[in-house]
Amino acid sequence: MKTYQIHVFGKPGCAKCHALQGRLDDLLAEPDFADFEKVYHDLETEEGLVAFCEAECLNPQRVPAFYVAKDGEPMPNPAPGAPDAVLGDTALYTWLGLQTDYSPRGRGVLSPKMLEHTLRRAMAC
Repeated sequence: MKTYQIHVFGKPGCAKCHALQGRLDDLLAEPDFADFEKVYHDLETEEGLVAFCEAECLNPQRVPAFYVAKDGEPMPNPAPGAPDAVLGDTALYTWLGLQTDYSPRGRGVLSPKMLEHTLRRAMAC
């Protein structure tokens, strides 16, 4: 098992979910992120819904979303609620992770810059 796990929550047929997975795959192919592995949870399955409920901090109206775990344990957000110029309103409050902001400001995009910022934050904790 790698040091960090990225627990991704999405649905088949969701273009934003597909985009997030592709962006994460691209990022995880870089040597800097060799200690990360992606764990996908399909929200249209019982197992995916159980994992979603166990996360206890994700909004079902803001999927796709993910949180980062270290050695199998969710990583706490080191600055819950703090403003972040890169993440805007996408940061989870409890765990280190992101959920999609569908407001006009967020436009429903989890950008590669947001993903990299979050993974680097995990490595710094």
